[in-house]
Amino acid sequence: MANRLLHTMIRVLDLQKSIEFYTKLLGMRLLRRNDYEGGRFTLAFVGYGDESDTAVLELTHNWDQAEPYEIGSGFGHLAIGVSDIYGACDALRQAGVKITREPGPMKHGTTVIAFVEDPDGYKVELIERQ
Repeated sequence: MANRLLHTMIRVLDLQKSIEFYTKLLGMRLLRRNDYEGGRFTLAFVGYGDESDTAVLELTHNWDQAEPYEIGSGFGHLAIGVSDIYGACDALRQAGVKITREPGPMKHGTTVIAFVEDPDGYKVELIERQ
């Protein structure tokens, strides 16, 4: 049996806003969504490929959560490869996304990166991939 990363889970306050961010703005697909009436939560899985061979993102929405979640000091960020980081940041900025680090070479390196925030404040690193 080969081990592999299946998914990363984050808790989100507004599920629809989060789905739109990851699908419409970052180009992922909504792979599946399940409501759990008894537990009062919804799980939505988004990603760039099929769950059978690609790690995906699980968005957990607890129906009764009224206040934003605390991100915590242990969480760092999600990372997504993009072909045109400057164009991606321009499009995200036009869509109202907060750019927390403008695109440019990383400190002590040449890789071009940027950071944006999703609707819940989670950091997403964009890495330019040729």
